[in-house]
Amino acid sequence: MIDILKTRLVKGVVTKRIAASKTAVYEPAGAQLKALIAEKFGRSLNIREVDTGSCAACESEIIACNNPIYDLSRFGVNFVASPRHADCLLVTGPVSKNMAQALRSTYDAMPEPKFVITLGDCAFDGGPFKGSYYIENGAKSIVPVALHIPGCPPDPETIINSLLNFLRI
Repeated sequence: MIDILKTRLVKGVVTKRIAASKTAVYEPAGAQLKALIAEKFGRSLNIREVDTGSCAACESEIIACNNPIYDLSRFGVNFVASPRHADCLLVTGPVSKNMAQALRSTYDAMPEPKFVITLGDCAFDGGPFKGSYYIENGAKSIVPVALHIPGCPPDPETIINSLLNFLRI
């Protein structure tokens, strides 16, 4: 315990205060997203995320979407553990041969109506692994994809705005 206190005194405060102007950028988009989700689903949008062999960069951005800064859940977007509770399947990473059947099984386990979103360049077409003997040609070759969110990895604002634009259709 003494070592922890010494370290704290030496390093000082390492957290930063978040500027209020940063939240003002996505707050209106989040409010619109919440209204569209309520209109289209009558409840929250439940997403099941499947990592099909990624480097975890897209996952870190998904985690950032759920941190206290962005807090996607307050806009009506929830991540669920079971595909049976999901409205949407979110795919990250290049689809490896080992994960192709798991991705298809997860999609098949989802109730209708359902849709698929690919997040990041790898999930779209394999990204830098495109053409590899061990990679499928993106998630679209396994399941029908309704929306692609580009980037390597896409930042939380891009994810929020892409969902918003998709639900406006």
